[in-house]
Amino acid sequence: MSADPLLAALRGRMVVSCQALEDEPLFGAGIMAKMAVAARAGGAAGIRANTPDDVAAIRAAVPDLPLIGLWKVSVPGFEEVYITPRLRDAVAVAEAGADLIALDATLRPHPEGSAADLIRAVRAATGRLVLADVDTEAAAWEAVAAGADAVSTTLSGYTPESPRWPGPDLELVARLAGGGLPAPVLAEGRIHTPEQARAALDAGAWAVVVGGAITRPAQIARRFAAAVEG
Repeated sequence: MSADPLLAALRGRMVVSCQALEDEPLFGAGIMAKMAVAARAGGAAGIRANTPDDVAAIRAAVPDLPLIGLWKVSVPGFEEVYITPRLRDAVAVAEAGADLIALDATLRPHPEGSAADLIRAVRAATGRLVLADVDTEAAAWEAVAAGADAVSTTLSGYTPESPRWPGPDLELVARLAGGGLPAPVLAEGRIHTPEQARAALDAGAWAVVVGGAITRPAQIARRFAAAVEG
């Protein structure tokens, strides 16, 4: 398997997802930029970020790291497909400085056709690499056939077609990585511990994406509180 130099730089490494939504205390591009600097200091080989504002701030703060950009947008009638659902969202993220554009690549209906339609449009309009966030093997294969440069297991556990595991879907990682998919497979979703991250690489993941376990203090605090009080 050949890979773009940006993807090659992530192989066997960790990407840290630096995201905070409007209702979270750490919301704000400046805060997320500092989070990205801290992640780099801790060993992150890449950053994943949401919204053009955050992408631009993080691009300026850590210009040396590969940056996966996305924009979570709620489109009326397609609320479940919210990770970079339209071409305009992908273009905005690309213009903000993202190297890779992450988007929902499930087989659900999208605002502008199918995931395959969006992947082709994003590649043509932006010239950026496309990271397909998938939930199943079928979605991964269709995304790569449409031109996705890599896939991530981000959405496994969040659609009716995928299993609801408390931890990462390592079975999907293993099936994709060992099943001849001609694209890197990133493990993402519910990776709570260093041991789970290592297990994902052992299952065949090209790289691992860790988010809430590092960058969302409220989630971390809830897990500790549940253990202490339970």
